[in-house]
Amino acid sequence: MQNQNIDSIKTLFQSRLATLEHLLKSGKTHFGDDESFLQKRIATDMFPFGTQVAFTCNQPRNFALWCDDKPGNNLDPDVTSLAQAYSYIANTNELLLGINIEDEKLAEIKRIDLGENLYIELSGNAYVNDFLIPNFYFHMVTAYDILRMAGVPIGKRDYMMHLIPLLKTE
Repeated sequence: MQNQNIDSIKTLFQSRLATLEHLLKSGKTHFGDDESFLQKRIATDMFPFGTQVAFTCNQPRNFALWCDDKPGNNLDPDVTSLAQAYSYIANTNELLLGINIEDEKLAEIKRIDLGENLYIELSGNAYVNDFLIPNFYFHMVTAYDILRMAGVPIGKRDYMMHLIPLLKTE
């Protein structure tokens, strides 16, 4: 398990939320005023694109709330407009900007209720690395895959855009 500090976790979430926003803009460019792409899904038993946006935002959102000693609070998964999707990203970024806590928080134990009377307890580091970040990437990749399946002309460069500032030429 990788040890991280609060600032590096914030930076990771912020840069990938910028990617999520870029994916939304790519969908908007491809579909124009038709926001029905928010309801597209890979398979009938999977959540649609709009829900994937909400679930992606829930991870950094709940991280920020946990850092502020507030209970988790998931976003409404029924995303029906681009305005709603963009507001989820903006509000999540705002919560991340408000984090002002010491790295010792990552040593605390976090209880995660999983429903059906099940829960897990993880250190803050495990909560971030084994729960939040894998869920964050799962939903972001699923959102990307839905757009690709729907014909949006995006590729790996769009998904890995956080590396673009590091590109060099010879």
